[in-house]
Amino acid sequence: MTKVVGIKFKNGGKLYYFAPKQGETYQRNMPVIVETARGVEYAWVAHAEKEVEDSEVVQPLKTILRIATQKDKEFYAACEAKKPKTMQTCREKIAAHGLEMKLVDCEFAMDGNKISFYFTSANRVDFRELVKDLASTFHCRIELRQVGTRDETKYLGGLAPCGRVCCCAGNMPEFKKVSVRMAKAQGLSLNPGKISGLCGRLMCCLSYENDYYVEVGKKMPKVGSEVGTPEGKATVASLDMLRLQVKVKISDGNGGWIFKDYPVSEIRFRKANQPEKESADDDADTLPEA
Repeated sequence: MTKVVGIKFKNGGKLYYFAPKQGETYQRNMPVIVETARGVEYAWVAHAEKEVEDSEVVQPLKTILRIATQKDKEFYAACEAKKPKTMQTCREKIAAHGLEMKLVDCEFAMDGNKISFYFTSANRVDFRELVKDLASTFHCRIELRQVGTRDETKYLGGLAPCGRVCCCAGNMPEFKKVSVRMAKAQGLSLNPGKISGLCGRLMCCLSYENDYYVEVGKKMPKVGSEVGTPEGKATVASLDMLRLQVKVKISDGNGGWIFKDYPVSEIRFRKANQPEKESADDDADTLPEA
């Protein structure tokens, strides 16, 4: 077992393990200073000291440098205060160089020697001249990192169609794979406006209940298929995956239909031996353009 402290760098961000510094006691949401591959950074305690299996720890485990001092807190606050002006200057430099890139966020190293800028772009960008220009303007090391559209939403945040903060920005440490196949399994409309998030990709929450729908889907008949009911043959009109009910339509003998709901346990149908043919689009995380 290894004693660790859970550290996060942003709200909803990925959790990292660091070794506690001897003689220090940590509490949840306490600001700390740690050293990473990107330099010295300001972070927060997500979980106080605990013991985890050695297999869960990536060695070598770095030690927390210190609990943030008042000076550290003031420096971090000053960096946050000047971030809008810094980003505006960077946007002006991007426009001056005629680069097709959208600035998303920036971060200041706690040693004051580096600024990291995050941007999105549809294509590769040659930003070497921009880096030189920014370095001469801010008099420190400059790092530009290209991120994806999902990362952009994670950095900027926002309200999802459900009215809550976007999962990626609020409570999702790592992105989960989502695909059109998940939307189909849950019987959702394939209207992009209804199942796409602010990033334009399929909503992350499609993955939350996918395992349940896939498992239940194996026990349910297909919509449009012919099944047996206590009142004879019928055609499946719709499925209620949560209540495990099947809505069927039965001919009334006069050219009309009678709709009835039955528990799936009362429905007789032949389960398909072969899985449905799947297309490459089913694994995509965006809907194909019409």
